[in-house]
Order: sequence, then structure tokens, then C-alpha cells
Amino acid sequence: MDISMTHIPFDIVGFDLDGTLVDSARDLAAAVNHALSSANLPPHSLADVKRFVGKGTRVLIERALRADNAYSDEAMKAVLPVFNDYYERNVCVHTAPYPGAVAALDELKARGVRLAICTNKAERFTLPLLEQLGLRERFDVVISGDTLVPAVLKPDPAPLHAMVERAGGGPAVFLGDTSNDIEAARAAGIPSIAVRFGFIDEADSLGADATLAHFDDLVTLLADWWH
Repeated sequence: MDISMTHIPFDIVGFDLDGTLVDSARDLAAAVNHALSSANLPPHSLADVKRFVGKGTRVLIERALRADNAYSDEAMKAVLPVFNDYYERNVCVHTAPYPGAVAALDELKARGVRLAICTNKAERFTLPLLEQLGLRERFDVVISGDTLVPAVLKPDPAPLHAMVERAGGGPAVFLGDTSNDIEAARAAGIPSIAVRFGFIDEADSLGADATLAHFDDLVTLLADWWH
């Protein structure tokens, strides 16, 4: 089969950001550990920080504090602003798209597919990160964790509904690496793909409609979706 001639049966392909489209773990870990050090708390490993990611910055810091048995409202108020300030200034030091991601985006775009992002990451981090990576112009819609008013996070389906609506409607599919992504897609009635290379390694346990091992395979996976 000549993949260059095959039809993509989706008008919209949506992506989670951290752990799905980009590997941001090192920058997130640096920011978390910088913030913890301001409270004289020990650093966490990269593997630990990956497990803390998924429901936005506040939950990220809460999970880090609870792992140290150091959570309190006072600790959160002290540590969260330090994280936000440091991460905003260092959002794209080591972060990069996963291998094959940019080529896959460009191939889908060339076929007339609309591209979207739906992330729980706040706009103050999401938009500068996409700009610094040279990715912003590739996306028709970017839904961040605080885009909707009032703010709504995955696994609530509202952000995905907004993503599809703002991208112009039509059949959509969503890629993610956590249960938040797959549950949100299921609740929104959107087919889902769990990536195997993200922050969560248990892609088969997430209940997605398909899994993806490498972005080189994405266009073929989508083209063969109903076959």
C-alpha cells in the first residue's frame, strides 16, 4: 500500500503535550527539585517526577510534597510559586519533541488534517514552550489547563469537546500517555491512542483503542484505522 495516497479518516488529530508529543521530563524535574530545595526538601528522581505529572502544576507539586510527607497548605503556598517562576524561565532547556513527531505532524498537515493540543499544562507554560520548539504554527487549536473558564482538566471531557469544537468539528482522534487522556477521550466519545514512549509505561492497561510505539507509525495507524 502506498501510504502517501491513503486517506486519513479523521478531520482532527489531537495530542496531549507532556509525555505524548514532547519529552519534558528533565525540565519538569529540574523545576520540581529547585522548588523543593527552597523548602529544604530532598530532590526526586526523574522517574518519580514522571509519575507525578498528569493533572497540572498544582497536583504535580502536591504529589511531590506528599511523597516527602511534607504536604500542607503552607508548604504548597511556599513551594508552588517557586516552581512556577523557575519553570516559566526554564520551560524549554532540555524539552524536545519525541522522535518522528514533527515529521508526523507535517505529514498530517499536508493531508489537510487539523491538528490540536489538549493539555492540563497551564497556558503560561504551554504557549511559550510550543513557540520555542517551533511547533505553535502547526496547530489549529491549543487547549491548555486554564483555557476554559472556569478551568477544567482532563479526565473531564470538556477540554476535548472544546478542542473539537474550536478546531471546526468532525471526526477526531486523541493521543495521550495517561489515564487522564484516555478516560477524557472515552467520555467525549473520541477514539484514543495510548503512546508507549511517554511518562506512563503501561499503555496496554489504559484501555485505549490503539497503541503507538513510535511516531513514524502514526500516519499508517490512522490510515488503516477502519481496516
